[in-house]
Amino acid sequence: MRTRTTTAAGALLTSVVLLATACGGSGSDTAGSGSDTSGSGSGTITMWARDTQKGFINLVADAWNKDHDTKVKVTVVPQANFVQKFGTAAASGSGPDVASIDLVFLPYFASTGVLDDITELENKLPYKDGLSAAHRRLATYNGRTYALPFTAEASVLFYNKGLFRKAGLDPDKPPKNYAEIISAAKKIRALGKDTYGYAIAGQCGGCNVFEFTPHIWASGGDVLTADGKKALFDTPEVTDALTFYRKLYTDGSMPAQSKTDNGTNQPAAFQSGKLGMTPLGAFFVQVLNKDDKVDFGVAPLPGKNGGSASFAGGDEIAVTKNAKNKEQAQEFVKWATGEQAQTVLADNGVVPVRTDLLDKIYIPLDPRYKVLAEAMEKGRTPYSTVENALFNDSNGPWVNMINRAVFDGDIAKAQEEGQKAAQSIIDDAP
Repeated sequence: MRTRTTTAAGALLTSVVLLATACGGSGSDTAGSGSDTSGSGSGTITMWARDTQKGFINLVADAWNKDHDTKVKVTVVPQANFVQKFGTAAASGSGPDVASIDLVFLPYFASTGVLDDITELENKLPYKDGLSAAHRRLATYNGRTYALPFTAEASVLFYNKGLFRKAGLDPDKPPKNYAEIISAAKKIRALGKDTYGYAIAGQCGGCNVFEFTPHIWASGGDVLTADGKKALFDTPEVTDALTFYRKLYTDGSMPAQSKTDNGTNQPAAFQSGKLGMTPLGAFFVQVLNKDDKVDFGVAPLPGKNGGSASFAGGDEIAVTKNAKNKEQAQEFVKWATGEQAQTVLADNGVVPVRTDLLDKIYIPLDPRYKVLAEAMEKGRTPYSTVENALFNDSNGPWVNMINRAVFDGDIAKAQEEGQKAAQSIIDDAP
């Protein structure tokens, strides 16, 4: 894939429109511009972030602003518009100084030339090796670094300990393979007509790459080759994972709404106390703790015969190529990976990207965070400049394959068509 620069603005804008995510959200989308170009340490750093970060992003900015003459001004952009809006603004030179970007989009934006090369900045960090390996990999393009890890997420299995007890299951021994999940889900389903064993969000692309892919990885498989140039949707490990989900559905352990859920019903069902197990992210621990209605545990997402894996989610923080206040923007990006900023994130339920700080600032906050920290440390993320079209798009080949296999039952055909569609997207990428 060829690297494009901001001089190819017209082509970039077309690509950005096609890349825009299918997920929704709300928030301000009014952008400002940096004013200081002298490197004197004064002025303003403009920063864009998705509205999924509105619960903590201004707290991070406030911590910086308290101790620095240069102030960070945050603009919250609706998630549904972020990719298109940022790509368009960055290509035209009207974007922010700094952007917090979903790590899955880093290979794409790095390939377009709209991000600043900060390889040397990363190399000078004394804790470079303590940063999330998955984030660092996604921030690299053609051997150069275009962002630093900022926030992390990990996918794990949430389970209702109260329902485990009622079903005669040991609440301190969560399932460790497909067969154990299927067995536990059936026993929980048998508790009553309104109680279910397992739920997914069938129509949510981002949910399914985050929650389903770890089963494949834990079983020794993958969904893309390491260079992202070949789809692996038709492998035996994918077949086994799809068969696993299909069994949960045909057993009646999975509620019918899983087929149409776009991501809103899944967490709500668990919060209701009527769902035994569901795969979700670290963010849900804080939600459940505040709700304080469900006695819950967290466990690694297992493979067919054991093992475990996690999707490494979260954001990278990048300086734009045309930043107005580049020197101070680089200082802020570096500071965002430091202990002060990462502690603010940890205190607000966000997994730190500093693996060397997990035992100090994160795990002591909740004993369940240990499982999440371990999951994040070994988390993985598919590397692709067309990740959105392959996985996050709720009309894309990944979601279509899962839906056809799990809810319609034609697993072989679903994989065949999914593989063909995914490889076509990869082959057509610039």
